[in-house]
Amino acid sequence: MEVGLKNLLTRKEFLVIAAFFFLIVCIFYLTFFTPNYYEGKSPVQFEITKGESFSDVVDSLYVKGIISNKTNMKIAGFIYGAEKKVRAAKFSIPNGLSYLDLIDLFINGKAEFKKTVFIRDGLSIRWLAYTLKRDANIDSAVFVNLAFNKNFVDSIGVNKVSLEGYLMPGTYEFYEQSSALEVIEELYKNFGEFMNDTLQKRAKSIGLTVHEVITLASIIKGETSSAEEMRRISGVYHNRLHIGMLLQADPTIQYLLKDGWRRLLHKDLRINSPYNTYRYAGLPPGPINNPGKNAILAALYPEDNNYIYFVADGKGGHKFASTYSQHLKNANEYRKWLKLQK
Repeated sequence: MEVGLKNLLTRKEFLVIAAFFFLIVCIFYLTFFTPNYYEGKSPVQFEITKGESFSDVVDSLYVKGIISNKTNMKIAGFIYGAEKKVRAAKFSIPNGLSYLDLIDLFINGKAEFKKTVFIRDGLSIRWLAYTLKRDANIDSAVFVNLAFNKNFVDSIGVNKVSLEGYLMPGTYEFYEQSSALEVIEELYKNFGEFMNDTLQKRAKSIGLTVHEVITLASIIKGETSSAEEMRRISGVYHNRLHIGMLLQADPTIQYLLKDGWRRLLHKDLRINSPYNTYRYAGLPPGPINNPGKNAILAALYPEDNNYIYFVADGKGGHKFASTYSQHLKNANEYRKWLKLQK
């Protein structure tokens, strides 16, 4: 025998239960679907880092004033199962999103993700900009213009014509389309952290400024990628500087070539530029690339040797000499090797 709901409940009881469920629905709607409004310009940039817990995300949203109630956000996250679904990324949060809208944004919405960028030692600013554009879609033109902007360079304390030499190579993680300013600040910050007080004192003790150390390091890196050879080559250049000999460093000529690195010609050695170390004594005005840590340390701690000449050995390394006659012999052997390669 079927028993109707009206037969089980009086009219008053039915209305009370209906009102209760209506109230629950209203509370649910007001709690999770009403907009959250924050102060300030919209949208707000919000970052969730790798490994960050959902509870930490909620705390950060609350501290930034994006949400007004942490409990509501946590319940919304529980409903969505968001604890394990939110993505590590950078989000643009428009004003007026509900708690559930925020959760949906973090799980399914548009976001910027970090890209791993490897900046190898010895890249010039322009090649560095190309790498950033290729690997993280960072505006290369803006990057180059900023790195050569004298007012900006002065503002961060370098007081040189550009940031060439002051952008530390290494492996970085940048958001896609990060601003050139953000990237430069990160690269320069890492340079500053590496070039600490101890290394600055070392530079002073060997009679060089930090700028001169970086300039020499860039030449060393231009000569070799072998960390084992860097200190020996550094010793050669320190010896030449000590006796007043021209550095005659090929990488400084390569730096002047508009068509990029190539085998040098005799006419290249006649280029009239203070960067031409075949014509002008001492170090050039500034770095020719952005050297890495090995090259900088080699410039600061050269090998104690009596070499003043070196030439490629055809095997990726160099042969060193303390006399010109031995150097000519090494150079002839290299020329013979070159002929055999044709």
